[in-house]
Amino acid sequence: TAIYLLLLAWGINLMLWLTSAGIAGIAIAYASQDTLASLFAGLAILSDAPYKLGDFLILADGQRGRVTHIGFRSTRLVTPNDIEIIIPNSVMANAQIINMSGGPNQYARIDCNAGVAYGTDIDKVREILHQIAKDLDYVVNDKPDLNPQVHFTSMGASSLDFVLRIWISDPCRILDIQDQANTMIYKRFGSENIEIPYSKQDV
Repeated sequence: TAIYLLLLAWGINLMLWLTSAGIAGIAIAYASQDTLASLFAGLAILSDAPYKLGDFLILADGQRGRVTHIGFRSTRLVTPNDIEIIIPNSVMANAQIINMSGGPNQYARIDCNAGVAYGTDIDKVREILHQIAKDLDYVVNDKPDLNPQVHFTSMGASSLDFVLRIWISDPCRILDIQDQANTMIYKRFGSENIEIPYSKQDV
């Protein structure tokens, strides 16, 4: 109040200063809206804790990695290829995120689909898929609730469809283990003369 009265006594027009300050404030706020959005989103993420350090995340756009840093402005992920991704918290706060390390346990589930021709011995297929699960790396075999499972899911238009469901201890290895499982299934079916049907067209 004293400063205001003193400026009035000196004949300084405060309206010009207030107008300039208002325009400058609007310009600064507009220029820093992304930073402020990331800052408030960072506070929301830290308070709500949808993920934590060490969690393995899969984003809606397909990016995936382990969380190595959660700051006020950004979150950092390291992909399975050891590439660091820096994502603004404003994006993370509004993105659909799959937390592979969330839920009641820290293990990641992988479903490997396999189709065989009609007439194939389904018990033999189950046995082969169970054996493949035992030979895969990082597969959890010491927890009864997470043991590998084989499901006969449907009788499709041209195939009998199975799913080999496994849990692995390291979510970063999802693609590696899926590649390993599919390779072993294809080779094992070939060696056992189990036909894998595919669409055929006569031209």
